[in-house]
Amino acid sequence: MSESIAAEEGVALVLRRDEQGALVLAGNADRYGKPLKVDFVGGRAAHRRRFGGGRGQLVAKACGLGKAESPQVVDATAGLGRDAFVLASLGARVLMIERVPMIFALLEDGLARARLAPETAAIAKRLQLIRGDASREMSELIRSVGIEPQVIHLDPMFPHREKSALVKKEMRVFQELAGSDADAPRLLEAALDLATHRVAVKRPRRAPALHGPKPQHVIEGKTSRYDLYVRRAL
Repeated sequence: MSESIAAEEGVALVLRRDEQGALVLAGNADRYGKPLKVDFVGGRAAHRRRFGGGRGQLVAKACGLGKAESPQVVDATAGLGRDAFVLASLGARVLMIERVPMIFALLEDGLARARLAPETAAIAKRLQLIRGDASREMSELIRSVGIEPQVIHLDPMFPHREKSALVKKEMRVFQELAGSDADAPRLLEAALDLATHRVAVKRPRRAPALHGPKPQHVIEGKTSRYDLYVRRAL
């Protein structure tokens, strides 16, 4: 029997345990789709770990893993931890910061299970998770764990497509829990103050850059791109 764990006030979503004991975030399937969970061991994470392209992946290039063996990365908008896990699987040490309590709970549960699985335990040791709002307290959060971030990775909420009636159900969950990241420019400003080497900002391929300094470099993929703000080489 699944057990209800918590719910955000005003949001029709609930944290519960599935049949395997993993924490999931569930709501009306027509609106939110399948329950969300963080699974670093199996599923898409396992496939990407084996066949994702290694250091040739967009996020790896953006965060400088082709030039540095094990950079210290802060993922200030961790979400479901997918990019952070890829970076850790390639040798980076990653601090994940997440502000939404329900998403933080999923990350905490997924990370705990990854630490117990033989195939992911070593990767999970390179991941650290803390809860907080990076747009308001990034400096304090990073200082609390005593690291000096070489790279700060940002993935603000993608802007709404006004002409599209359909939004991916997973994105709908994040939009209702976290909002639209209107404070993304403040997030960038804080990151630029703290990163010793570069800030990498993930954007939809055709979206404008965040308000602020112009990125020095852009790396494009099929559907997304990274705007790079480089202070010095890794």
